[in-house]
Amino acid sequence: MEIKLDELKVLYSEEEIHSKIKELAKTLNNIYKGEEVVAICVLKGAVIFATDLVRELDMPVQMEFIRLSSYGSDTQTSGKVNAVDIKLPDLNNKNVLIIEDIVDTGLTAKFLVDFIHMNFHVKTFNFCSLLDKKATRKVDVKPDYYCFDVDDKFVVGYGLDYDGYFRNLKYIGYKEF
Repeated sequence: MEIKLDELKVLYSEEEIHSKIKELAKTLNNIYKGEEVVAICVLKGAVIFATDLVRELDMPVQMEFIRLSSYGSDTQTSGKVNAVDIKLPDLNNKNVLIIEDIVDTGLTAKFLVDFIHMNFHVKTFNFCSLLDKKATRKVDVKPDYYCFDVDDKFVVGYGLDYDGYFRNLKYIGYKEF
């Protein structure tokens, strides 16, 4: 499969994305009420969403980055989570906020949630995602908060990629097959 820029249709515009991020940040600001938060961004896909989201938060935020993946160079998950880099500071008694780009099969999300709970005794734990793709879920996991539902489309843009490309798009797009 190949994806070309002129074949993409806009699923969520830049304006829609920023509006939803502000709504999510308002919710998180009400939850944390100024308490320090450790925000863990799942690279590479969530980096644009994470940076836009944390700039809207009204509390001290410590940002951490990990690399997990269940995709190769195709549009289908490999079915296995690859923990490329999962070094984290001591999260015991901390407010932890996971920031993910998309919860698709749920394999990566479940791996990360289980990893945090097995290794730390956090004060609070919240998992947020830009997109929630329930149609393809393979395990019982869901984000606490998300910006948009997405049906069974392969999406790119705003951090999401196809073979490393299209992350820089200001919108979320898809190609009809």
